[in-house]
Amino acid sequence: MSELPEKQVKRLKSLIQEAETNLAAAKELLMSILGDDGQIVTPVNSREDVTGKIIEGVFDGQTMVGPDGKNYPVPANYASKSKLVEGDILKLTIASDGGFIYKQIGPVSRKQIIGTLVQHDGAYYVEAQGKEYRILLASVTYFRINVGDQVTIIVPEDDPDASWAAVEAAL
Repeated sequence: MSELPEKQVKRLKSLIQEAETNLAAAKELLMSILGDDGQIVTPVNSREDVTGKIIEGVFDGQTMVGPDGKNYPVPANYASKSKLVEGDILKLTIASDGGFIYKQIGPVSRKQIIGTLVQHDGAYYVEAQGKEYRILLASVTYFRINVGDQVTIIVPEDDPDASWAAVEAAL
């Protein structure tokens, strides 16, 4: 009889982790849709012939920080698929229709390291070389990785204080 409660506890823990993951995904999606001012942002990443206001900034792991210190939302799927890392220089074109078009124009030097996926406080991290690097939920879902899985991550080569990483591959 003692196995039944143990199975129920395991199942409850699994359901709670799944709920936390879904909640984090919803929050990340909301952040990618809403700008700093609470207005809806329309990200467009593939159009080259658009004219509009151009801003260059630095990717901080989640957003682009402009020269004025303002944060501009970078769609998590774009950051994940483009394997952006902290310090990358981005160009943002804000089109006349309000669309945001990002382009990576200055990648920083990178290195790859292998680590293990962990989760706490509703966020995902890869523990590698004695340090935890935060990763985007979009990377977790895109690569279908689970807590405890081994992954290759990309980190800035010359920034030992970097706290974010991009996922290169699941092992």
